[in-house]
Amino acid sequence: QVQFVESGGGLVQPGGSLRLTCAASGSIFSIGIMEWYRQAPGKQREFVAQILNGDNTYYAGSVKGRFTISRDNAKNTLYLQMNSLKPEDTAVYYCNKRPQISWGRGTQVTVSS
Repeated sequence: QVQFVESGGGLVQPGGSLRLTCAASGSIFSIGIMEWYRQAPGKQREFVAQILNGDNTYYAGSVKGRFTISRDNAKNTLYLQMNSLKPEDTAVYYCNKRPQISWGRGTQVTVSS
């Protein structure tokens, strides 16, 4: 079964940018739907963005226009470009597929001045 490892998080000032990476242990070519989620302290995990194999994308309203999800099937990698970051974007970010499998460790994003 494929596993995912997230990376690229860090501390960034409001208005800054980060690019998250999700590396798969196997091929994602046949995975129709891949997604990013996030979980802030004391809150439930929430949907952030989705990309289909045909490159159609969908976003949560709170990130639309600021975040961009993309995938590189040749590199078995999923990306999340995050621009104009806000303090409320602070969370641990996770990637997964549909149907979902076990969650990875995620990558911490902290937006603070």
